[in-house]
Amino acid sequence: MALVISKNWIGGEWSIPMNGKTIINNPSNLQEQVGTVNLSDESDVLQAEDAARKAQKKWAKLTGAARANYLNRMADGLKENLEELATLASSEMGKPIGEMKGEVNRGIHLLRYYAGEGVRSNGNVIPASDVNVMQYTKRVPIGVVGIITPWNFPVAIPIWKLAPALICGNALIWKPAEIASLTATKMVEIFEKSGLPAGVLNLVVGKGSDVGKTLLEKVNLNAVSFTGSSVTGSLVAQTCAKRNIKYQTEMGGKNAAVVMNDADLEKSIPMVLSGAFRSAGQKCTATSRIIVESGIYDEFIEKIQKGVAELNVGPALEENTYLGPVASKIQFDKVKSYVDIAHKDTTIVAEPKLSINSEGYYVSPIVVTGADSDHQLVQEEIFGPMATILKANDFDDAIRLCNKTVYGLSASLFTNNLSSAHRFLDETEAGMVRVNQETAGVEYQAPFGGMKLSSSHTREQGQAALDFYTETKTCAIKYF
Repeated sequence: MALVISKNWIGGEWSIPMNGKTIINNPSNLQEQVGTVNLSDESDVLQAEDAARKAQKKWAKLTGAARANYLNRMADGLKENLEELATLASSEMGKPIGEMKGEVNRGIHLLRYYAGEGVRSNGNVIPASDVNVMQYTKRVPIGVVGIITPWNFPVAIPIWKLAPALICGNALIWKPAEIASLTATKMVEIFEKSGLPAGVLNLVVGKGSDVGKTLLEKVNLNAVSFTGSSVTGSLVAQTCAKRNIKYQTEMGGKNAAVVMNDADLEKSIPMVLSGAFRSAGQKCTATSRIIVESGIYDEFIEKIQKGVAELNVGPALEENTYLGPVASKIQFDKVKSYVDIAHKDTTIVAEPKLSINSEGYYVSPIVVTGADSDHQLVQEEIFGPMATILKANDFDDAIRLCNKTVYGLSASLFTNNLSSAHRFLDETEAGMVRVNQETAGVEYQAPFGGMKLSSSHTREQGQAALDFYTETKTCAIKYF
């Protein structure tokens, strides 16, 4: 694969920023260089603001159907370049190629889904108290939106932000994560071919301390949509609140899979493993806590040991790889620090020995027991291939353990008891709750978001996304 160079796309023109460089090596094979990320400074961000402001009002005046045509052409471009984009993204951040192809497909579906919104209702007629009054609401674009996206879903997360923002008539300034910037550049190259008007979508690549800070503090934004860590998300929320900028933050998770005595373990174990270890556990919805009712505890331990032993850890571009490396040296060091804590404080249930020829940021999937519910392995987001098993006395104890976290993104229950299923859906303090499904799998047409410290209490994807990227205008006209 040829080396890739990141670029900025501002006002319909490509440019290479000059504020330093970062070399990106393949996390599956550190001897292989994937490309170079060229870093932007404040002036690049302010240039993007000017381009977005000039483009937004013209874009907003297009009909929804006209904007939909652009989104459909963007989806066509992704489909035509699926293999190339997925290969680049897997090489850049280490997600297995099978998962990455699925992610690109998700991006295609998201674009087509929101293209459909261009010809759907965007308001309501409301009865008036006076005669001869037509009163109604309509959604109007919010304006210029900053989107700040993470590296773990380098295709899907940007698209599930930009697609609804664009169909609603907004212009965008997109700052991707550093180690997803090569993928972001390729995506915008694909989108450019759709004929998207200059300035409607602007890509500015760089560090959060430069690009992100300028975007939040100096650009005249109408809204910010952020996905990333809880620490950074809190800073985004504080900054936007001070400036009266509408904001949306999707942050961490410490998600639990609850397995009851009556669960079908042959069907449940593969879903628990998938939730915990696909993408090397680098999902905000990943299963990091496994709560098992006491009656099947020993059997569950035995079966999950066997299941973990059969997982294939390998280079991201090998088709049979179940989980690849973690994405970066920073991520590797962080996860390894939690592995060291696990070896010191807990009992290791499963941790297969790795046998990989290439040097990369590989971490063996690890399952532990023996940590109490207040231990940092149970309470802190690790964002790696580690899961901690807790024993529950009964259903009420399982719900208590499930809710004992500052996060509230997703949770799942495995049971054949209908009463338990409905109680779980009612009583679990999480934004996405599921029965007999893994924690890490929400469909694009359904709202995505969490409770407690996982979210700023808005929702992405589905119809809910349209609420964030618009303002409601109430209109009334009296006729004589």
